[in-house]
Amino acid sequence: MTDQAVDAGGVDLSGRDRFPAATKSAFLGRTRELKELRADIERAGLDTLSGRKAPRARVLLIAGRPGSGRTALAEELVRQVADGYPDGVLRARLAEPDGTPVPVERAAGELLTALGLPTPPGTAEDELTEALREALAGRRALLLLDDAAGAGQVDALLPDNADCLVVAVSRGPLTGIADVRPCTLGGLDTKSAVELLAQHIDPVRITVDPRAAESLVEVCQGQPAALALAGGWLAARPKAAVADLAGQLHADTGEGPALARVLRLVHATLPGPGARVLRLLALAPAGDVDPHTASALAGCSVEAARAFLDDFAALGLLRALPSPLPCYEVPGCLHPLLRALTERQDRPGELQLARARMLERTVRLLQSCRAITETDSPETREKLKSLPPTLRFPTPRAAEDWLRARRPALLAAARLAVADGELDTLARRLMSQLVRAMVAHLGTRAAAGDLYGIHRLVLDVAERQGLPRERAAALLNLADLDARGGRTTEALARYRAALDAGREANDPYATGRAMESVGGAHQELGDHDRAADWFGRALAQRLARGEREDAARLYGRIATAHTYAGRYGEALRNWRAAVAAHRKAGDVAAHARALSELARVQEYAGRPAECLRTCQEAVEWARRAEDVRLQAALQLRLADTLERLGDPAAAALHRGVAERMLGDEIRAGDDGGAAGALREQDANTCEIRSVIAED
Repeated sequence: MTDQAVDAGGVDLSGRDRFPAATKSAFLGRTRELKELRADIERAGLDTLSGRKAPRARVLLIAGRPGSGRTALAEELVRQVADGYPDGVLRARLAEPDGTPVPVERAAGELLTALGLPTPPGTAEDELTEALREALAGRRALLLLDDAAGAGQVDALLPDNADCLVVAVSRGPLTGIADVRPCTLGGLDTKSAVELLAQHIDPVRITVDPRAAESLVEVCQGQPAALALAGGWLAARPKAAVADLAGQLHADTGEGPALARVLRLVHATLPGPGARVLRLLALAPAGDVDPHTASALAGCSVEAARAFLDDFAALGLLRALPSPLPCYEVPGCLHPLLRALTERQDRPGELQLARARMLERTVRLLQSCRAITETDSPETREKLKSLPPTLRFPTPRAAEDWLRARRPALLAAARLAVADGELDTLARRLMSQLVRAMVAHLGTRAAAGDLYGIHRLVLDVAERQGLPRERAAALLNLADLDARGGRTTEALARYRAALDAGREANDPYATGRAMESVGGAHQELGDHDRAADWFGRALAQRLARGEREDAARLYGRIATAHTYAGRYGEALRNWRAAVAAHRKAGDVAAHARALSELARVQEYAGRPAECLRTCQEAVEWARRAEDVRLQAALQLRLADTLERLGDPAAAALHRGVAERMLGDEIRAGDDGGAAGALREQDANTCEIRSVIAED
């Protein structure tokens, strides 16, 4: 996480939809460091000195402890030099609040998204980093990589473009990256540190006792985060002297840096309930806190939690985020210190109960978020009425805004719940509701990247708990996303694994779904014989279970596979079976589409007279189904058939009918739009989607 003291702010592109802060603390000190960093940008690199063009972007490293103002310095440097990089500034955060490195593929995907480029879900790390390098090859951009946990992360994201600049923020050196320009931070100079203190309290309190202020700066070691926290403590106590705080900190002989001593003092002077709430904030996913999260962790009301959070923000313990919703962030430099306080003063059972309350509250909010989109159902309306007012959303738009604002925290909550391993039931419920809410508000395609990660977490839990049904569902969902991303071979392997899991669970839906999907993958790979075989296996199961609508669809998929293989006789037989099945089921639209495909195969098979009769029948059924695009496509097919039969006048008549139906969408003599409509409708007929079953 970033160091919040004296932070210059800015837009965070690491998956968080936030706005720049409306008010910013003035940047103080670091004049020498800024001058050296700017000089390093202009200085020739080792490659240039040797006569070679620099193959990669220059890397400036700002190293220091959390709380040293390293991110603030990086932001100030970026602000000063940004005009020299017309293609913009990209930001990524490379570590979680607890120090866990962010996977490179996630960081690369976020940077690509910031550039407005697609990031297909499940894409390998190498492909994403290569795509990022290609995207930056012709740009002059500035990358700010905050909280880098190691050289490997930074190296993987480096552009192969000397016109770009990378500013990396890290705790220590980035050994292994050539020609890194390091800038190691210590404390602020005394003058700047005192000015920082004066930003939080009445300057008169410093003027009357400047030596006390200097003593406080000394005990805080000039660290901006420690000084900001000390300033917040003094601001809350107008009658306390600066010398009193300095004396108390000098008397603390405990271990740890200056920031830890200041935090211990602030924590010790909080009322008991407030101190407990503060400690529990270390459990907040991704360090993101809202009143509901704090309320659930502490077991108090939402109103009381909001009051606590406002007080903590005034003390400098939290940073209020400029969001339409009340939202706060635990400073990254405080997170490990709060975690240490929690582990010392709270029992493990209490912490586990707090996590469980937080997950349960999140599940209920996600249920409400999804349910607001289904108010046409009387049961859903009754369920919404039964929820407490604090868990209800007034409108679907309000629910979507909440989902988007809380997205990083929700995804982090799912990751932490799975990693914890002791709350798997709640973790499964959370992921199920998160998938449903995202699909309801964002759509499957827009949320595909997040859904891929969630399904992988579901798979982890299912394998750990030995749950074959859940394992089959997760594998099917992952394979679907792989298939949509063009990774058909990987999808095929997952579909086969899902088939094994479905058989182990004795789940006929998962088994049939997997067999059909295996067939679809083989067809995509051009192996039409195997595709027809697997579709046939799925058909046999559907017929045995009396699932006539699914069987009708599978007849069509078998016929399509035979058509691609050039076995028109088998294709015609299966399309006739599909037509009969749809007619028996009373599905007029599907009946019309099946007839149109039957006519197409008859045309391929060199049977124009049969094709003409079938087309005419299909047109009538499409008219009954009120499917204008299908009618137009069939009129064009009739025109082509009539031309082959030697009747150009009738062909022109049918082509004119099609043009009048679709206007400018279909040009005379070109059936591309209509044929595309046929193919699209056929593909949609065969598409199967599933989500994780709700517990």
